[in-house]
Amino acid sequence: MAALANRLIARFITLEVALLATGARLAAATDAEALHDLRIAVRRLRSLLRPLRGLPGVDTLEAATAEVGRLSSPLRDLEVLISELEHHGLHRPAMARRQILEQGYQALLAGPALPHLQQCLTQWPGLLREVEREGLLKGMEKKLHRRLLRQQQALQTALADPAHDRHRLRLLVKRVRYAAEVWPHQLSAPPAALKAAQSALGDWHDHLQWCLRAGDEADLQPCLVRWQRELAAAEVEADAVLLQLQEALGAADSVC
Repeated sequence: MAALANRLIARFITLEVALLATGARLAAATDAEALHDLRIAVRRLRSLLRPLRGLPGVDTLEAATAEVGRLSSPLRDLEVLISELEHHGLHRPAMARRQILEQGYQALLAGPALPHLQQCLTQWPGLLREVEREGLLKGMEKKLHRRLLRQQQALQTALADPAHDRHRLRLLVKRVRYAAEVWPHQLSAPPAALKAAQSALGDWHDHLQWCLRAGDEADLQPCLVRWQRELAAAEVEADAVLLQLQEALGAADSVC
């Protein structure tokens, strides 16, 4: 139990440091990837917490990470859209959205969600030691393996469905990918195939969102035909990459 507690505390401290560092980068506007890296730290936290559900304090910390994820998601979508617009020389609509994005950064940094998450993380090592003393980590290694395996099996089941939902697959792929990163001893999954699938589904999702926005935002209308064409290509690419992921997961199962 002590070994598991020590590993968990080390992982949480690492992610706490990453969260503080990315928050500082975002506040200082040092680079364009600060929010993206902050969201990756939050995703890893959520992946670390999900198999620990049922332990004291997990619900509170999960809720705190979910709130930061919810608030930062539209900001990341806006970042990606602005990058797309600037790439194609559409500087006026990009600039208009840049101002909205900057306001969103400030609202996130000034709001209670990030400080609350950081406070929860600071308290977590002490809480985890109390959980360890009460014997609540007994048998947790086997539970972790079973819970993580169920996540991977849910992904494999969804991949095998001919009428698969790309939105759900995108969520499941991210969940398994980050779970494999933060729980490497409990879950063995093909990292390259998961990363490729997440990237392909992300490209598809971005184009779908842009097409929907172009229906409501007049200054995006000139991009609509190109985005629709690229969306169709992204669907084909995503399905091909998902097939490769399905084969990679099947091969990993046969090795085990």
